Amino acid sequence: MKKPKAVPPQVKFQAALEAIKGEKSLVELARIYNVHPNTIVKWKAELMEKGATIFSNETQEKELEKKIRDLEQLIGKKEVEIALLKNFLGQGR
Repeated sequence: MKKPKAVPPQVKFQAALEAIKGEKSLVELARIYNVHPNTIVKWKAELMEKGATIFSNETQEKELEKKIRDLEQLIGKKEVEIALLKNFLGQGR
């Protein structure tokens, strides 16, 4: 069974945008982008659903929260490393 080819996000966006404009039929767009018409419908629905998040601070906020969690985890690891090194150096004397 063949694995479907990966379509770059820019191409998906362009196809979905053209579908929203309605200047070409789904069949025409599917031929142009070499995908099944249902794929164009899926991309269009995804763009309509998630398009508003571009203007939302929520996405950026979630990214920053994840970055904070990652950095806090890194700090915790470094604190453990420092404690182990201090303990090791203290015992060596």
